[in-house]
Amino acid sequence: MNMILLSPWDLAWGALLVVALAAATLGTGVRLGKSILGAGLRTLLQLSLVGYVVGFIFRQSQLHWVVLISLVMLLAAAKEVKDRQKRPFAGFWGFGLSLGTLTISSYLIALYSLLGILQPTPWFSPQYAIPLLGMLLGNSMSGISLGLDKLTSLAADQRLLIETRLSLGHSSSEALSSIKAEALRTGLTPIINTMAAAGLVSLPGMMTGQILAGGDPLEAAKYQILIIFLIVAGTGFGILFALALAGRRLFDERMRLRLDRLQPVRPKA
Repeated sequence: MNMILLSPWDLAWGALLVVALAAATLGTGVRLGKSILGAGLRTLLQLSLVGYVVGFIFRQSQLHWVVLISLVMLLAAAKEVKDRQKRPFAGFWGFGLSLGTLTISSYLIALYSLLGILQPTPWFSPQYAIPLLGMLLGNSMSGISLGLDKLTSLAADQRLLIETRLSLGHSSSEALSSIKAEALRTGLTPIINTMAAAGLVSLPGMMTGQILAGGDPLEAAKYQILIIFLIVAGTGFGILFALALAGRRLFDERMRLRLDRLQPVRPKA
């Protein structure tokens, strides 16, 4: 089966639907038209640029190029995690926490899969390393940002409850335990739903792409199963690590709740 190659006109017909959606929102009173068009333009430019860059790296197949693009991806994902929270930690902690947890949840899981499961030659083969890291970063980014946002928001809303628990002799970990549990549930729910619905409700993106490219459906399914398992593990461990660090940061050495370490609530656009 030959892969169908898309022309610029094919993409233009797809973009026409996005323009139509932006126009349809004008009569609803919700000002989303510019956001939809802006996001669509960013998608076009960013993915086109990535296509050229990744194509270049594929042709070079050298470790330093793979490391360079993976660092760019990691830094961009860490910034997104920080920006998606209403009240991220102030100072370097806001960015450093995101950077550290994404490194744990994505880099280590990617290395585990490349060295221990897939074992391509060379082990850093861009064909495997870059897409795999991208999928891990994208899903971990969403889960970690949701979990941290829930944790800090609930800590601010339930300040009196936390301080009451502390006054009754609870440790900082115990005072924050129910909030951490809710934050973990919030962060993990999307990826658990994706895992539960895979195959029955929807065909995941990577599997769909392989089938459209003419790949064997069963082989595509096996790859997708592995990717989902890796994503779930990476996202879950990333959220756990992020909540543990954030929970410690919310208290000082005298076990006092320190909401002043968070940035003020960002005003709505």
